[in-house]
Amino acid sequence: MRGWILSFSLLLSQMLNAQNNYQDLVDLFFQWRDFEKPPMLNGVPNYTITHFDHSQKEFKDLLSRLNSIDTTDFSTEQKIDLQIVKAEMNGYDFNYRVLRPWERDPAFYQTVWMYESDVPAHEGPTNHFTIEFWTYNLPLSVDQEAELQSQFDLIPFMLDQAKENLTGNARDLWIAGIENFKQQDINLKHIKELIGNNNLEIISSLDRALAANQEFIFWLEELAPLKKGPSGIGKENYTWYQKNVHLLPFTWEEEVELLKRELDRAWSSLKLEEQRNHKLPDMVSASSPEEFAEMSEESVNHLMEFLKNKDIMYIKSNMEPALRKHMGKFVPEKERNFFQIGMHYDPLPLYSHFYHWFDLAQVKDEPHTSPIRRGPLLYNIFDSKSEGIATGVEEMFMHSGLYDNNPRSREIVWIMLAQRAARGLGSLYAHANQMTMEEAGNVHVKWTPRGWMKRELHLLKFEQHLYLRQPGYGTCYITGKYVIEGLITKYAKAQEDRGRSFVMKEFMKLFNDAGNIPVSLVEWEITGSKPKSVN
Repeated sequence: MRGWILSFSLLLSQMLNAQNNYQDLVDLFFQWRDFEKPPMLNGVPNYTITHFDHSQKEFKDLLSRLNSIDTTDFSTEQKIDLQIVKAEMNGYDFNYRVLRPWERDPAFYQTVWMYESDVPAHEGPTNHFTIEFWTYNLPLSVDQEAELQSQFDLIPFMLDQAKENLTGNARDLWIAGIENFKQQDINLKHIKELIGNNNLEIISSLDRALAANQEFIFWLEELAPLKKGPSGIGKENYTWYQKNVHLLPFTWEEEVELLKRELDRAWSSLKLEEQRNHKLPDMVSASSPEEFAEMSEESVNHLMEFLKNKDIMYIKSNMEPALRKHMGKFVPEKERNFFQIGMHYDPLPLYSHFYHWFDLAQVKDEPHTSPIRRGPLLYNIFDSKSEGIATGVEEMFMHSGLYDNNPRSREIVWIMLAQRAARGLGSLYAHANQMTMEEAGNVHVKWTPRGWMKRELHLLKFEQHLYLRQPGYGTCYITGKYVIEGLITKYAKAQEDRGRSFVMKEFMKLFNDAGNIPVSLVEWEITGSKPKSVN
């Protein structure tokens, strides 16, 4: 009896110690996030080099405290949370040492956002002062007008600081960043039209913001001829970033080989699919808004029934509304970009990728129990999971029978996979400084089947610019899909070893419930084994 009491006391002591240590981690996490937000300078975040240099001591103190936390009695979930904080701190360190978006990347200072991101946070390095206009409902309330006016008043201060901070020599980032502010000019003018002339004060604020934005464009264009340096971060830095921030197990060279393999697989599978279907009627694209609306409605209904009837996912009440909110709209044939071309033949392949909106609905309606996983991870650390699964399910749903009644649509899935592999390859060469951004775009166009990337240069430039700004994002659609397929293999093998069947919806529930964290950490949580890619 006495031995049992001693054992119980020891167990209780370990549990209390783990709880106390974990609370130390949670407290440190909130302090870290407060630190990561810069102090204000003239009402906007301070991105001066003086601020970052002076902050290094505090950052190193936070990192030292993280490394000193005793995780001996931590649960697997708690150890994963510590790895998340460590990855974020590594991201901050990398930004300070290498990426330096406040110095090299004019687009970092974009302020106005007109749309909701389909992943947990905006893609690419984003400053801490953003005006999320898409969150406002028109007509504006008095409080909303006052809030927006105060934000518009700060845009000139943000751009004045940008002129002081942008001392970098990254030519491609500089040139491409000009387009962000030309678009911001269009957005500000559109907001002015939407608001109307009823409130002269907010219109005056918008006019001052527009003038500052136009002056900033002129300043960028005036200095552009002087910018002659590379924009890529180099192979070594790329590899360090992927392994220590995004927790992916690949070197730059391994990613090149993987994307080449996926490009070959996509092209060869497409050709075999075409051979299989060569006696079937050609695909016909929607030629009117009415045709597209009918096609889109059928696609949503079919996808939701398929997911339920095939035991692919547990269906929640928030899923279909989330998908319907983002259904596409008809676009005239000559104006369609790559994704719109495929969507007008059949929306289902792209609507499979809209798994994103299921994901975000869960984030909103079922906040994760861990405060560390509850919000978006910094530095796009969620990319392997968010983009990997959205890309992966395009093929997984296809193999599970989504197109049994429409086999021609399988061709679209392979075309989209080839496009993602091609654009990722281009981005890798750009980061290695083996190609300019334009040359990387040529790889993107050349290896996308049927010439579907040739007609829409805006999408091409947008994607390659984003991937140059955010290392690893251009490849995460493929690398993320790859590591998820590896996780399915491990999970299915474990189920088989226990004499159990693999049920997709059970796996998907475990996968989704882990939160928007790197796939390597999801693997750790699901399998209980720490992957080699996690230090």
